[in-house]
Amino acid sequence: MKAYAAVDLGASSGRVMVGRVGPDSLELTEAHRFANRPVRTPEGLRWDVLALYAGVLDGLRAGGRVDSVGIDSWAVDYGLLDADGALLGNPVHYRDARTEGVAEKVWATVPAEELYAATGLQYAPFNTLYQLTAARSSRQFAQAERLLLIPDLLTYWLTGEQGTELTNASTTQLIDPRTRDWSHDLAARLGIGLELFAPLRRPGDPAGLLRPEVLEETGLGGPVPVTAVGSHDTASAVAAVPARDGERFAYICTGTWSLAGLELDAPVLTEESRAANFTNELGLDGTVRYLRNIMGLWLLQECLRAWGEPDLGGLLLRAAKVPALRSVVDAGDSAFLAPGRMPERIAEACRASGQPVPQSPAEITRCILDSLALAHREAVADAVRLADRPVDVVYVVGGGTRNALLCQLTADACGLPVVTGPTEAAALGNVLVQARSHDLVRDLAEGRRLLTRTQPSTRYEPRGDTARWREAAARLAGA
Repeated sequence: MKAYAAVDLGASSGRVMVGRVGPDSLELTEAHRFANRPVRTPEGLRWDVLALYAGVLDGLRAGGRVDSVGIDSWAVDYGLLDADGALLGNPVHYRDARTEGVAEKVWATVPAEELYAATGLQYAPFNTLYQLTAARSSRQFAQAERLLLIPDLLTYWLTGEQGTELTNASTTQLIDPRTRDWSHDLAARLGIGLELFAPLRRPGDPAGLLRPEVLEETGLGGPVPVTAVGSHDTASAVAAVPARDGERFAYICTGTWSLAGLELDAPVLTEESRAANFTNELGLDGTVRYLRNIMGLWLLQECLRAWGEPDLGGLLLRAAKVPALRSVVDAGDSAFLAPGRMPERIAEACRASGQPVPQSPAEITRCILDSLALAHREAVADAVRLADRPVDVVYVVGGGTRNALLCQLTADACGLPVVTGPTEAAALGNVLVQARSHDLVRDLAEGRRLLTRTQPSTRYEPRGDTARWREAAARLAGA
């Protein structure tokens, strides 16, 4: 048995999980869980990255002996370092307003069609490319000698070694998904110096050893290597989809965001794909994560915060009794991106589209879950059409697997069986890459077979006629 510490940082919480892997066993235990609370400063919305790093150290201290450490996190955000390697301020949160209107400035130099053909990345206002464009005139940016994406920044603090892991780099909108390398021509046209980035690493590459000071603080006996994993948490989560050999599947990684799509061998760079706002992000073993970003359980999380954190189980039971598809909203609408007033904003969206306005928490919750299931349906159907890749089953992994109502509604909407995979999918995918570096897992397919044998799952069969979901989609499109 080998033990691997998987540091998995989500947009609302972080955790350090320890995976113990043997020839035919995989066990995951939680060493430490901690909040990830953005902070609104006079300058804008920022990540409290020092608190995150402290949480990582606490987790390594609590986790006991490990044979390796890997870090994954959300994408697009970064820290800037000066010539001495010191952090230049807290990293800016992707929900900060600084990128409003920036995309249009970029498109004036490189039209959106050309940008997509070069990078295959969907439009999102917070893409790293737009963040860099917004930051270029700042004093911090002028002082910066290095840019490290969030998991690479924490790896640097643990090891003193700098690198840029590829799956996360593919979300910057500066990577060519065909060559799996930087798009030098694009960066030159936009005036972005790629020397700002550390050299690329691939999942499984060594990322250094824990520094002596880290060993002393965590009580770990060295040497302890840090391994580059699929450091974009979605890359790690998709690696933990327990699909069977040869199975035609779609996946939905659920949490603060829902990422719904297909695992492909090559990117889809057509204009039709761009118009449908699908992204081509890089995955493990040469794969492409062809998916659409959907606002996800962020909508419900913000409502729960506004309602004073009521009991979720009871709320879902009441929501299940609310008539289906009475009101739906566009779960991908950027109007829901910023925090605050989420119940009121959902009600306003329903009112503006001429639908019944949900009033009670149960009605608003049902509106959210119906809307997410509808968005899942549309994303899977569009991915199948655009990639010409039929599917027979939808795998749901991540935090949303705990929400049985959402899983059943997704099966109903898609008209396909939904099989839930691991709740801690990103941590398990992280562990599998580390296990591969010790030859305990040969490749992605063998890792998935191990997951199928060792991790529980639930199957949801579709109920009812999908026609009502088509009608709801048409109603929403017409609004």
